[in-house]
Amino acid sequence: MKRFLFAATVLIISSLWSAHCFASSGPIKIGALFSVTGPPSFLGEPERNSAKMVVDEINAKGGIKGRKLELVVYDTQGDATKAVQAANRLIKEDKVVAIIGPSTTGESMAIIPVAEKEAIPLISCAAGSKITDPVKKWVFKTAQNDGLAVTKIYEHLKKKGINKIAILTVSDGFGSSGREQLKANAAKFGVQVVVDDTYGPKDTDMTAQLTKIRGSKAQAIICWGTNPGPAVIAKNVKQLGVKLPLFMSHGVSSKKFIELAGDASEGIILPSGRVIVSDVLPASDKQKKSLLAFVKDYQNHYKAEGDHFGGHAWDAVMLLKGAIERGGDTPSAIRDQLEKTQNFAGIGGIFTYSASDHAGLTKDAFVLVEIKKKDWSLVK
Repeated sequence: MKRFLFAATVLIISSLWSAHCFASSGPIKIGALFSVTGPPSFLGEPERNSAKMVVDEINAKGGIKGRKLELVVYDTQGDATKAVQAANRLIKEDKVVAIIGPSTTGESMAIIPVAEKEAIPLISCAAGSKITDPVKKWVFKTAQNDGLAVTKIYEHLKKKGINKIAILTVSDGFGSSGREQLKANAAKFGVQVVVDDTYGPKDTDMTAQLTKIRGSKAQAIICWGTNPGPAVIAKNVKQLGVKLPLFMSHGVSSKKFIELAGDASEGIILPSGRVIVSDVLPASDKQKKSLLAFVKDYQNHYKAEGDHFGGHAWDAVMLLKGAIERGGDTPSAIRDQLEKTQNFAGIGGIFTYSASDHAGLTKDAFVLVEIKKKDWSLVK
Protein backbone atom coordinates (compact mmCIF):
# COMPACT_ATOMS: atom_id res chain seq x y z
CA MET A 1 0.00 0.00 0.00
CA LYS A 2 2.82 2.38 0.96
CA ARG A 3 4.55 1.65 -2.34
CA PHE A 4 1.33 2.42 -4.20
CA LEU A 5 0.88 5.71 -2.36
CA PHE A 6 4.51 6.64 -2.95
CA ALA A 7 4.21 5.85 -6.66
CA ALA A 8 0.97 7.81 -6.92
CA THR A 9 2.54 10.79 -5.15
CA VAL A 10 5.54 10.71 -7.46
CA LEU A 11 3.20 10.56 -10.47
CA ILE A 12 1.17 13.55 -9.24
CA ILE A 13 4.28 15.61 -8.48
CA SER A 14 5.72 14.67 -11.87
CA SER A 15 2.51 15.70 -13.62
CA LEU A 16 2.36 19.02 -11.78
CA TRP A 17 6.02 19.71 -12.56
CA SER A 18 5.46 18.87 -16.23
CA ALA A 19 2.45 21.20 -16.33
CA HIS A 20 4.50 23.93 -14.66
CA CYS A 21 7.38 23.46 -17.10
CA PHE A 22 4.99 23.55 -20.06
CA ALA A 23 3.27 26.68 -18.75
CA SER A 24 6.58 28.44 -18.25
CA SER A 25 8.08 27.32 -21.54
CA GLY A 26 5.02 27.40 -23.83
CA PRO A 27 4.03 30.48 -25.83
CA ILE A 28 2.89 33.70 -24.17
CA LYS A 29 -0.57 34.41 -25.57
CA ILE A 30 -1.51 37.99 -26.42
CA GLY A 31 -5.04 38.78 -27.60
CA ALA A 32 -5.82 41.36 -30.29
CA LEU A 33 -9.13 42.92 -31.32
CA PHE A 34 -9.02 44.84 -34.58
CA SER A 35 -11.57 46.02 -37.14
CA VAL A 36 -9.89 44.12 -39.97
CA THR A 37 -13.10 44.36 -42.01
CA GLY A 38 -16.09 46.68 -41.82
CA PRO A 39 -16.16 50.49 -42.02
CA PRO A 40 -13.07 51.02 -39.76
CA SER A 41 -10.93 48.52 -41.70
CA PHE A 42 -8.58 51.38 -42.65
CA LEU A 43 -7.67 51.32 -38.93
CA GLY A 44 -7.85 47.61 -38.20
CA GLU A 45 -6.04 46.18 -41.18
CA PRO A 46 -2.75 48.08 -40.67
CA GLU A 47 -3.06 47.44 -36.93
CA ARG A 48 -3.40 43.70 -37.47
CA ASN A 49 -0.56 43.71 -40.00
CA SER A 50 1.78 45.71 -37.76
CA ALA A 51 1.06 43.57 -34.69
CA LYS A 52 1.73 40.38 -36.64
CA MET A 53 4.90 41.86 -38.16
CA VAL A 54 6.44 42.85 -34.82
CA VAL A 55 5.43 39.59 -33.08
CA ASP A 56 7.06 37.60 -35.90
CA GLU A 57 10.23 39.69 -35.54
CA ILE A 58 10.33 39.22 -31.75
CA ASN A 59 9.92 35.46 -32.20
CA ALA A 60 12.60 35.32 -34.91
CA LYS A 61 15.01 36.80 -32.36
CA GLY A 62 14.19 34.14 -29.76
CA GLY A 63 11.02 35.55 -28.24
CA ILE A 64 10.91 36.97 -24.73
CA LYS A 65 13.21 35.21 -22.25
CA GLY A 66 13.30 32.24 -24.60
CA ARG A 67 9.52 32.02 -24.99
CA LYS A 68 7.62 32.77 -28.19
CA LEU A 69 4.69 35.17 -28.39
CA GLU A 70 1.42 33.87 -29.81
CA LEU A 71 -0.88 36.55 -31.23
CA VAL A 72 -4.59 35.60 -31.19
CA VAL A 73 -6.49 38.05 -33.41
CA TYR A 74 -10.25 38.45 -33.76
CA ASP A 75 -11.94 40.74 -36.29
CA THR A 76 -14.56 42.92 -34.58
CA GLN A 77 -15.76 44.52 -37.84
CA GLY A 78 -16.02 47.76 -35.87
CA ASP A 79 -18.96 46.35 -33.89
CA ALA A 80 -18.98 46.94 -30.11
CA THR A 81 -21.09 43.82 -29.40
CA LYS A 82 -18.70 41.63 -31.39
CA ALA A 83 -15.77 43.24 -29.55
CA VAL A 84 -17.25 42.31 -26.15
CA GLN A 85 -17.91 38.74 -27.28
CA ALA A 86 -14.38 38.41 -28.65
CA ALA A 87 -12.82 39.91 -25.50
CA ASN A 88 -14.59 37.33 -23.34
CA ARG A 89 -13.46 34.56 -25.68
CA LEU A 90 -9.84 35.74 -25.55
CA ILE A 91 -9.87 35.74 -21.75
CA LYS A 92 -11.93 32.65 -20.97
CA GLU A 93 -11.09 30.32 -23.85
CA ASP A 94 -7.76 31.46 -25.24
CA LYS A 95 -6.32 32.37 -21.81
CA VAL A 96 -4.45 35.45 -23.03
CA VAL A 97 -2.36 37.48 -20.57
CA ALA A 98 -3.19 40.85 -22.17
CA ILE A 99 -5.29 42.36 -24.97
CA ILE A 100 -4.35 45.02 -27.53
CA GLY A 101 -7.01 46.98 -29.40
CA PRO A 102 -9.81 47.53 -30.22
CA SER A 103 -9.49 49.93 -33.13
CA THR A 104 -12.26 52.39 -32.21
CA THR A 105 -13.29 54.42 -29.16
CA GLY A 106 -16.80 52.95 -29.05
CA GLU A 107 -15.50 49.37 -29.01
CA SER A 108 -12.85 50.23 -26.43
CA MET A 109 -15.42 51.75 -24.06
CA ALA A 110 -17.59 48.65 -24.50
CA ILE A 111 -14.87 46.18 -23.45
CA ILE A 112 -13.34 48.22 -20.62
CA PRO A 113 -15.78 46.69 -18.07
CA VAL A 114 -14.67 43.21 -19.23
CA ALA A 115 -10.96 44.01 -18.82
CA GLU A 116 -11.56 45.57 -15.40
CA LYS A 117 -13.74 42.71 -14.13
CA GLU A 118 -11.40 39.97 -15.39
CA ALA A 119 -8.23 41.85 -14.35
CA ILE A 120 -6.59 41.65 -17.78
CA PRO A 121 -4.36 44.47 -19.11
CA LEU A 122 -5.92 46.24 -22.09
CA ILE A 123 -3.93 48.53 -24.38
CA SER A 124 -6.46 50.27 -26.60
CA CYS A 125 -5.47 51.50 -30.05
CA ALA A 126 -8.25 54.13 -30.11
CA ALA A 127 -7.98 57.86 -29.48
CA GLY A 128 -10.89 58.88 -27.25
CA SER A 129 -9.64 60.67 -24.11
CA LYS A 130 -12.33 59.01 -22.00
CA ILE A 131 -10.71 55.59 -22.53
CA THR A 132 -8.13 56.48 -19.89
CA ASP A 133 -9.62 59.62 -18.34
CA PRO A 134 -10.49 58.95 -15.61
CA VAL A 135 -7.77 56.32 -15.10
CA LYS A 136 -8.92 52.69 -15.01
CA LYS A 137 -6.62 50.24 -13.25
CA TRP A 138 -6.25 47.74 -16.13
CA VAL A 139 -6.64 50.05 -19.16
CA PHE A 140 -3.91 51.85 -21.14
CA LYS A 141 -3.81 53.28 -24.67
CA THR A 142 -1.35 54.03 -27.46
CA ALA A 143 -3.32 56.35 -29.77
CA GLN A 144 -2.76 60.01 -28.99
CA ASN A 145 -5.64 61.55 -27.01
CA ASP A 146 -8.11 63.62 -28.97
CA GLY A 147 -7.64 66.38 -26.37
CA LEU A 148 -4.02 66.70 -27.48
CA ALA A 149 -5.14 66.85 -31.12
CA VAL A 150 -7.60 69.63 -30.30
CA THR A 151 -4.83 71.60 -28.56
CA LYS A 152 -2.60 71.27 -31.63
CA ILE A 153 -5.33 72.67 -33.92
CA TYR A 154 -6.33 75.46 -31.52
CA GLU A 155 -2.73 76.61 -31.13
CA HIS A 156 -2.53 76.94 -34.92
CA LEU A 157 -5.85 78.83 -35.09
CA LYS A 158 -4.66 81.28 -32.42
CA LYS A 159 -1.45 81.89 -34.37
CA LYS A 160 -3.55 82.62 -37.48
CA GLY A 161 -5.95 84.94 -35.64
CA ILE A 162 -8.95 82.67 -36.17
CA ASN A 163 -11.38 82.79 -33.23
CA LYS A 164 -14.77 81.73 -34.61
CA ILE A 165 -15.22 78.14 -35.75
CA ALA A 166 -17.81 75.63 -36.89
CA ILE A 167 -17.47 72.05 -35.68
CA LEU A 168 -18.94 69.08 -37.51
CA THR A 169 -18.55 65.83 -35.60
CA VAL A 170 -19.63 62.26 -36.28
CA SER A 171 -22.24 60.82 -33.92
CA ASP A 172 -20.20 57.89 -32.64
CA GLY A 173 -17.76 57.30 -29.75
CA PHE A 174 -14.83 59.01 -31.47
CA GLY A 175 -16.89 61.96 -32.66
CA SER A 176 -18.62 62.58 -29.33
CA SER A 177 -15.30 62.46 -27.47
CA GLY A 178 -13.77 64.91 -29.95
CA ARG A 179 -16.80 67.19 -29.70
CA GLU A 180 -16.45 67.27 -25.90
CA GLN A 181 -12.78 68.24 -26.19
CA LEU A 182 -13.40 70.86 -28.89
CA LYS A 183 -16.03 72.57 -26.73
CA ALA A 184 -14.22 72.17 -23.40
CA ASN A 185 -10.94 73.67 -24.66
CA ALA A 186 -12.30 76.48 -26.86
CA ALA A 187 -12.36 79.30 -24.29
CA LYS A 188 -8.80 78.54 -23.18
CA PHE A 189 -7.59 79.52 -26.68
CA GLY A 190 -10.04 82.39 -27.17
CA VAL A 191 -12.08 80.35 -29.65
CA GLN A 192 -15.86 80.61 -30.02
CA VAL A 193 -17.84 77.70 -31.46
CA VAL A 194 -20.49 79.47 -33.56
CA VAL A 195 -21.86 76.30 -35.19
CA ASP A 196 -22.00 72.92 -33.47
CA ASP A 197 -23.41 70.26 -35.78
CA THR A 198 -23.15 66.49 -36.27
CA TYR A 199 -23.52 63.85 -38.95
CA GLY A 200 -24.19 60.12 -38.89
CA PRO A 201 -21.45 57.50 -39.49
CA LYS A 202 -23.31 56.27 -42.59
CA ASP A 203 -24.38 59.65 -43.97
CA THR A 204 -23.41 60.20 -47.60
CA ASP A 205 -24.22 63.91 -47.98
CA MET A 206 -23.56 66.77 -45.55
CA THR A 207 -24.53 69.73 -47.74
CA ALA A 208 -27.30 70.79 -45.31
CA GLN A 209 -24.85 71.17 -42.42
CA LEU A 210 -22.26 72.89 -44.63
CA THR A 211 -24.83 75.31 -46.09
CA LYS A 212 -25.66 76.32 -42.51
CA ILE A 213 -21.96 76.79 -41.76
CA ARG A 214 -21.46 78.84 -44.94
CA GLY A 215 -24.13 81.29 -43.75
CA SER A 216 -22.56 81.66 -40.30
CA LYS A 217 -19.74 83.82 -38.94
CA ALA A 218 -17.36 80.85 -38.79
CA GLN A 219 -13.80 81.52 -39.99
CA ALA A 220 -12.84 77.82 -40.16
CA ILE A 221 -14.40 74.37 -40.08
CA ILE A 222 -13.18 71.50 -37.90
CA CYS A 223 -14.47 68.07 -38.87
CA TRP A 224 -14.07 65.22 -36.37
CA GLY A 225 -14.56 61.68 -37.62
CA THR A 226 -13.08 58.66 -39.35
CA ASN A 227 -13.46 57.54 -42.94
CA PRO A 228 -15.54 57.69 -45.05
CA GLY A 229 -17.56 60.63 -43.62
CA PRO A 230 -14.76 63.24 -43.55
CA ALA A 231 -13.96 62.54 -47.23
CA VAL A 232 -17.62 63.20 -48.09
CA ILE A 233 -17.45 66.47 -46.16
CA ALA A 234 -14.28 67.50 -48.00
CA LYS A 235 -16.01 66.85 -51.35
CA ASN A 236 -19.16 68.69 -50.26
CA VAL A 237 -17.08 71.71 -49.16
CA LYS A 238 -15.52 71.87 -52.63
CA GLN A 239 -18.86 71.33 -54.41
CA LEU A 240 -20.51 74.14 -52.45
CA GLY A 241 -17.58 76.49 -53.03
CA VAL A 242 -17.08 77.03 -49.30
CA LYS A 243 -13.83 79.01 -48.95
CA LEU A 244 -13.24 78.47 -45.22
CA PRO A 245 -10.11 76.56 -44.18
CA LEU A 246 -10.96 72.95 -43.37
CA PHE A 247 -9.32 71.04 -40.52
CA MET A 248 -9.65 67.32 -39.88
CA SER A 249 -8.90 65.18 -36.85
CA HIS A 250 -6.13 62.59 -36.55
CA GLY A 251 -8.87 60.04 -37.30
CA VAL A 252 -8.10 60.41 -41.03
CA SER A 253 -4.32 60.37 -40.76
CA SER A 254 -3.68 57.86 -43.55
CA LYS A 255 -3.40 57.83 -47.32
CA LYS A 256 -6.85 56.20 -47.41
CA PHE A 257 -8.40 59.59 -46.67
CA ILE A 258 -6.53 61.23 -49.54
CA GLU A 259 -7.67 58.42 -51.85
CA LEU A 260 -11.30 58.86 -50.77
CA ALA A 261 -11.34 62.68 -50.89
CA GLY A 262 -9.28 63.00 -54.08
CA ASP A 263 -8.73 66.57 -55.26
CA ALA A 264 -10.95 67.84 -52.44
CA SER A 265 -8.23 66.88 -49.94
CA GLU A 266 -5.90 69.64 -51.16
CA GLY A 267 -5.04 72.14 -48.42
CA ILE A 268 -6.68 70.27 -45.56
CA ILE A 269 -4.74 70.47 -42.27
CA LEU A 270 -4.80 67.89 -39.49
CA PRO A 271 -2.81 66.72 -36.47
CA SER A 272 -0.96 63.43 -36.92
CA GLY A 273 1.69 61.23 -35.45
CA ARG A 274 5.11 61.77 -37.04
CA VAL A 275 5.24 58.50 -38.97
CA ILE A 276 3.49 59.79 -42.10
CA VAL A 277 6.08 62.57 -42.45
CA SER A 278 9.08 60.63 -41.14
CA ASP A 279 11.10 61.27 -44.29
CA VAL A 280 10.92 65.07 -43.90
CA LEU A 281 11.51 65.26 -40.13
CA PRO A 282 14.70 67.01 -39.05
CA ALA A 283 17.65 64.73 -38.25
CA SER A 284 17.46 65.90 -34.62
CA ASP A 285 14.02 64.32 -34.14
CA LYS A 286 14.29 61.56 -31.50
CA GLN A 287 11.77 59.33 -33.28
CA LYS A 288 13.00 59.70 -36.85
CA LYS A 289 15.26 56.63 -36.94
CA SER A 290 12.68 54.22 -35.53
CA LEU A 291 9.91 55.72 -37.66
CA LEU A 292 11.88 55.26 -40.89
CA ALA A 293 12.68 51.68 -39.86
CA PHE A 294 8.98 50.97 -39.21
CA VAL A 295 7.91 52.45 -42.57
CA LYS A 296 10.56 50.43 -44.43
CA ASP A 297 9.72 47.25 -42.55
CA TYR A 298 5.99 47.58 -43.28
CA GLN A 299 6.69 48.31 -46.95
CA ASN A 300 8.84 45.18 -47.21
CA HIS A 301 6.18 43.01 -45.59
CA TYR A 302 2.99 44.39 -47.12
CA LYS A 303 3.99 46.52 -50.14
CA ALA A 304 2.22 49.52 -48.61
CA GLU A 305 3.12 52.51 -46.44
CA GLY A 306 3.33 51.98 -42.69
CA ASP A 307 0.99 54.53 -41.14
CA HIS A 308 -0.15 56.28 -37.98
CA PHE A 309 -2.72 53.55 -37.20
CA GLY A 310 -0.46 50.54 -37.67
CA GLY A 311 1.94 52.34 -35.35
CA HIS A 312 -0.59 52.14 -32.50
CA ALA A 313 -0.48 48.32 -32.63
CA TRP A 314 3.33 48.26 -33.01
CA ASP A 315 3.58 50.39 -29.87
CA ALA A 316 1.14 48.17 -27.97
CA VAL A 317 3.11 44.98 -28.69
CA MET A 318 6.43 46.62 -27.85
CA LEU A 319 5.06 48.05 -24.60
CA LEU A 320 3.90 44.56 -23.63
CA LYS A 321 7.30 43.14 -24.56
CA GLY A 322 9.02 45.61 -22.25
CA ALA A 323 6.59 44.92 -19.41
CA ILE A 324 7.01 41.13 -19.70
CA GLU A 325 10.81 41.42 -19.86
CA ARG A 326 10.85 43.52 -16.70
CA GLY A 327 8.21 41.77 -14.63
CA GLY A 328 7.03 38.44 -16.02
CA ASP A 329 4.00 37.28 -17.96
CA THR A 330 1.17 37.27 -15.41
CA PRO A 331 -1.57 39.84 -16.06
CA SER A 332 -0.90 41.61 -12.75
CA ALA A 333 2.87 41.81 -13.37
CA ILE A 334 2.29 43.14 -16.90
CA ARG A 335 -0.14 45.79 -15.60
CA ASP A 336 2.27 46.92 -12.91
CA GLN A 337 5.20 47.19 -15.32
CA LEU A 338 3.16 48.99 -17.98
CA GLU A 339 2.36 51.64 -15.40
CA LYS A 340 6.10 52.04 -14.73
CA THR A 341 6.99 52.58 -18.42
CA GLN A 342 9.28 55.59 -18.83
CA ASN A 343 10.46 57.36 -22.00
CA PHE A 344 9.58 54.55 -24.41
CA ALA A 345 10.23 55.91 -27.92
CA GLY A 346 7.42 54.42 -29.96
CA ILE A 347 5.77 55.16 -33.28
CA GLY A 348 3.06 57.34 -31.73
CA GLY A 349 5.39 59.32 -29.49
CA ILE A 350 7.50 59.10 -26.33
CA PHE A 351 5.45 57.16 -23.76
CA THR A 352 5.64 57.68 -20.00
CA TYR A 353 2.85 56.04 -18.02
CA SER A 354 2.15 56.53 -14.32
CA ALA A 355 -0.53 55.74 -11.74
CA SER A 356 -2.29 58.97 -12.76
CA ASP A 357 -1.67 58.76 -16.53
CA HIS A 358 -2.45 55.67 -18.63
CA ALA A 359 -2.32 57.60 -21.94
CA GLY A 360 1.35 58.45 -21.62
CA LEU A 361 1.80 61.13 -24.28
CA THR A 362 1.95 64.92 -24.53
CA LYS A 363 0.89 67.24 -27.36
CA ASP A 364 4.43 66.88 -28.72
CA ALA A 365 3.35 63.46 -29.99
CA PHE A 366 1.52 65.35 -32.74
CA VAL A 367 2.68 67.41 -35.68
CA LEU A 368 0.39 69.42 -37.95
CA VAL A 369 0.36 68.23 -41.54
CA GLU A 370 -1.16 69.70 -44.67
CA ILE A 371 -2.20 67.78 -47.76
CA LYS A 372 -0.43 69.11 -50.85
CA LYS A 373 -0.62 67.41 -54.24
CA LYS A 374 -2.10 64.29 -52.58
CA ASP A 375 0.79 63.91 -50.16
CA TRP A 376 1.68 65.04 -46.65
CA SER A 377 3.75 68.10 -45.81
CA LEU A 378 4.71 69.54 -42.43
CA VAL A 379 3.00 72.75 -41.33
CA LYS A 380 5.78 75.02 -40.08
